[in-house]
Amino acid sequence: MMTSSDAVNSLSEKIHPACLDHELLLKDCQIQNVRRSGPGGQHRNKVETGVVIKHHPTKILGEASEKRQQGRNRSVALFRLRINLALQHRIHEIPKSASNLWQRRIYNGTIKANSEHDDFPALLAEAMDTLAYYQFDLKQASEYLKCSASQLIKFLKKEPRAFALLNQKRNDLGLHALK
Repeated sequence: MMTSSDAVNSLSEKIHPACLDHELLLKDCQIQNVRRSGPGGQHRNKVETGVVIKHHPTKILGEASEKRQQGRNRSVALFRLRINLALQHRIHEIPKSASNLWQRRIYNGTIKANSEHDDFPALLAEAMDTLAYYQFDLKQASEYLKCSASQLIKFLKKEPRAFALLNQKRNDLGLHALK
């Protein structure tokens, strides 16, 4: 993860925002505390425990209000923002090889990643950027990422919206849908 805002500014087209350190990502965000209705009783309706985080450069949101503590909702909203960035924002250039983070998660062609782990949005962004770069050709993308095509599909299915997006893009390009 990047740790210098100068580096982020000079490499803004090469580094996906979902891969940034939390503090650097939040520098480009607006955080709004909100009141939400629903279960939770009087406490929920009186206190602004809900959190909405908006990433200004992309206008992408992450929000959470299901927890009673604002701090927990902020963490969940930030994670959701990073997932939404991974799904909705593309970097059009990819490096010569997969990132160190990705390489550390590959074991004998198998991707080891939990969809709730803090690294998951960065891994998802890298997978989606790679697929977009290779025009959603699963074979080329999986060769670049040093995993099998079936492992890449299994990884994307951990975030159903990513798998649906992959099939939508493949359909737009006249390629068959994946199962």
